[in-house]
Amino acid sequence: MKKYATQYDMMTGQRVETLILKLGLPTTISMLITSLYNAADSYFVGKINTQASGATGVVLGLMAILQAVGFMFGHGSGSVISRKLGAKDVQSARKYSSTTFYTALVAAIILLILGMTFLTPLMYLLGSTDTILPYAKTYAMCILFAAPALITSCVMNNILRYEGRAFFAMIGLTTGGIVNIFLDYLLMMKLNMGILGAGLATAISQHISWAILLTMFILKKTQCSFSLKYASFDISTIMEVITTGLPSLARQGLASIGTMTLNKSAGIYGDEAISAMGIVNRICMFIFSVTLGIGQGFQPVSGFNFGAKKYSRVKRGFFFTFIFGSCLLTTVSLIIFSMRANA
Repeated sequence: MKKYATQYDMMTGQRVETLILKLGLPTTISMLITSLYNAADSYFVGKINTQASGATGVVLGLMAILQAVGFMFGHGSGSVISRKLGAKDVQSARKYSSTTFYTALVAAIILLILGMTFLTPLMYLLGSTDTILPYAKTYAMCILFAAPALITSCVMNNILRYEGRAFFAMIGLTTGGIVNIFLDYLLMMKLNMGILGAGLATAISQHISWAILLTMFILKKTQCSFSLKYASFDISTIMEVITTGLPSLARQGLASIGTMTLNKSAGIYGDEAISAMGIVNRICMFIFSVTLGIGQGFQPVSGFNFGAKKYSRVKRGFFFTFIFGSCLLTTVSLIIFSMRANA
């Protein structure tokens, strides 16, 4: 295998198709593990009662909102950072990483305060019924207390990916996912903590992922840094990150609105329907994880090579990702449909 002297040489010199797959695989694994622990939440909570199961579906909309904010900052800063690193402007990359991290942390704290203040109307807005509400509020409180860790983890995860360090991002996310599954079993099945146990398992695992991801930066495994000396909280820097990340905010925000609308529509037919929608949403995440992982493998390749003015590699990577991703998603969908037809 050809050796590359630096990360820059690899990102701008390795065969595009190989590079996209290499960076996409850890991301795909991370997303599959995330989908798995979400499914584990549904499995263990489903053993309580229908209302508790429905609560996880309702709070899924809240998690989508938090992730939308995290992805906005993460993808927004990551895109800028990869282009800066492609242009060999490491100092600017550090400015964007540090500024975004602390800006996202402040935004997360504001969302935590607002969410706790308006918790009951928020749960109703997300589609909760009167019978689901007590379970939804308990689960949502745990998620809200984990909001700073969840949102800043999205930032760190994406910065690592856009640097071409997808393996480091995978370590943090998969470790947190595995811990979540273990804690679900321990807190709910052994300690009989019910829906509170599910919420605590998710919150604790989010903080563990956060700590592992942050360690990568503290140990200087990356070119970016979160040192305050690099931060620049001028409006132009923050707005560039936000405007670049707006498509991610819109995509994930619409997912939250879609979940809310489906919950409200399903609520007409009872708590069982809301519970079913939550389970189906988690199953769908498995299908999309594979294709999204490949797409996210293309993002750092695009940013680096655009910054390095190697536009032919950007075009080549785009067409490979589009064709390969479409074929892969079609294949996976056909397999799922065939399994359903034979069921």
